[in-house]
Amino acid sequence: MENGFFDKVEDNAAVRIWAETQQEKGDSLTEGYVSELWDFTRVSVTQNNLQEMKKIWGQWDNEIKRLFYCHYGDLPYLLDVKIDELLFRALVQYWNSAYSCFTFGKVDLVPTIEEYTALIRCPKIQVDRIYSKTANGPAFSKRLMNITGMSKQWVTARIKQKGGCRYIPWRNLRDLILAHPDKKKSVDVFALSIYGLVIFPKALRHIDEAVSDLFNRLGKGTTPVPAILAETFKSLNACRRVGEGRFIGCA
Repeated sequence: MENGFFDKVEDNAAVRIWAETQQEKGDSLTEGYVSELWDFTRVSVTQNNLQEMKKIWGQWDNEIKRLFYCHYGDLPYLLDVKIDELLFRALVQYWNSAYSCFTFGKVDLVPTIEEYTALIRCPKIQVDRIYSKTANGPAFSKRLMNITGMSKQWVTARIKQKGGCRYIPWRNLRDLILAHPDKKKSVDVFALSIYGLVIFPKALRHIDEAVSDLFNRLGKGTTPVPAILAETFKSLNACRRVGEGRFIGCA
């Protein structure tokens, strides 16, 4: 315990030295760079309708809810977060893509891993096990079979393709949650739906293939927080770069 404490002290000292160096020598951007934020960005924050998910959660008894909290933390609270669209659109105007932060005059603010970890608050997460997509992971259908506990025929019949991406419709998962005889599998599918519809809402009312890959690792203690943070930065940068777009991420 004592050694662990001193390790953290050394880490903090290294961060302080780095910060002092940055103040003396400046940042890593091109010399003469000026941060310009006056361009207007037309951003859409269209969300999935979450009423059906709220209804399912409200119908569950305390036993199932405790099972959910044990494995997936405080995700259900995201269902009740009300997004102020006008405020969000105004906030995007201050996103500084060069520094990946919000710039308000001389003040910079940025969402952090610590804040996102506190928001999700899941006891199963191991902060040192960061998610990264493997080159030769299991197929989409295989992952869905593992998550849902359903047969290959059931899964493949419900996978849809839009453009170059594959999805499974929320309505199919909703029906499965309501009818599944295994409570743990119902909880798993409900959690997958939150990740697909609230945290990574790429296609409205559909759960993206990429989400299933991340979700399939959560049982091993992998933390999704850096992926959530990276998707937030990626989406904000994309909207600012083209001057418009739909924000894709956990608003």
